[in-house]
Amino acid sequence: MSGRGLLMWDEAVTKYDFGNGHPMDPVRLALTMELVRAYGLDRALDVVAAKPAGDSTLRLVHREDYVAAVRAASADPRAADQAYGLGTMDDPAFVGMHEASALIAGQSVGAAEAVWRGEATHAVNFAGGLHHAMPGSAAGFCIYNDASLAIARLLELGAERVAYVDVDVHHGDGVQATFWDDPRVLTVSLHEHPRTLFPGTGWPEETGAPGAAEGSAVNLALPAGTGDAGWVRAFQAVVPELLADFRPQALVTQHGADTHFDDPLAHLAVSLDAQRVVQASCHALAHEYVDGGRWVALGGGGYEVVEVVPRSWTHLVGIAGHAPVEPESVIPSSWRDAVYARTRRVAPGRMTDGLDPVWRAWEEGYDPADRVDQAVLATRRAVFPLRGLLA
Repeated sequence: MSGRGLLMWDEAVTKYDFGNGHPMDPVRLALTMELVRAYGLDRALDVVAAKPAGDSTLRLVHREDYVAAVRAASADPRAADQAYGLGTMDDPAFVGMHEASALIAGQSVGAAEAVWRGEATHAVNFAGGLHHAMPGSAAGFCIYNDASLAIARLLELGAERVAYVDVDVHHGDGVQATFWDDPRVLTVSLHEHPRTLFPGTGWPEETGAPGAAEGSAVNLALPAGTGDAGWVRAFQAVVPELLADFRPQALVTQHGADTHFDDPLAHLAVSLDAQRVVQASCHALAHEYVDGGRWVALGGGGYEVVEVVPRSWTHLVGIAGHAPVEPESVIPSSWRDAVYARTRRVAPGRMTDGLDPVWRAWEEGYDPADRVDQAVLATRRAVFPLRGLLA
């Protein structure tokens, strides 16, 4: 297997644009790619563009009538059918919506194909991670669920065990729903508690369909205000043990940057530095527990489009390319100039929030009065015994 990483990129993914004032501003993608280039990471990885997902690929996850509805709204936004979640405040219809959505999906599917076939060990599509789209409807800024499509393609190619780990601040509900009754797919979502954030799902008790798939869905719902120490501790208390047990043949991860304390749409208090720690942990876990180190890393949410998203996902690209960016490095002036030209905002100067996340390992014991530890315990008690593991 090639040790090279792949970066899936086509400038046309920036046409995934819900319009002025929508939080999902495609400038976050453009600025990320510009920062990747400023650090020369486009030379550390092979930058490739996959073809858009065709109808047969989309139907691996999405219903035929839904794809037809997206096509109709894409041709004429006035025809958007809200019964399919289209033409809403979250998911406004726009001309070319199907084409842009299918292109993003195609990059994630192409990434999955490349790692499965041994053309690369790791592949990144930071434009992807649109994890809320359901088989028959749009939701939460997501039209086609590229994460689910990547997993479905891996299964189609012969994978028997695929793990999905989602660290977006929002529950990965669309991916969980798609594979709810499929024991070949382990879905793990680490997110803000559904009491305080969309989509209102992702309770610890959601563990997969009764029967063979019970225990294949894992949800760690963290209290609002959780910061670096609790967030990383929660991840390390659940994810490595599950992957060690499941031994996936491929790992798909979703790295929404909206856990950050500056994100305007959520309530966790995680730094860029903790996000980088978890990205690096996913990389290490892929090499330790996944056949051939096969790792597909996706973007996701993230609505602080200058300070947070470009830096977070540039770290992700560097880690996947075995060329990690030094956190204290001074960001090239060319990128800071580009940020000002595009947004009239002053760009950050370094690749760090200036923090050094320190957390306590779960094996050292837990505090029953601590809300994060309570959340971890709830998840372990709900799922681990179903998998034959000690809670």
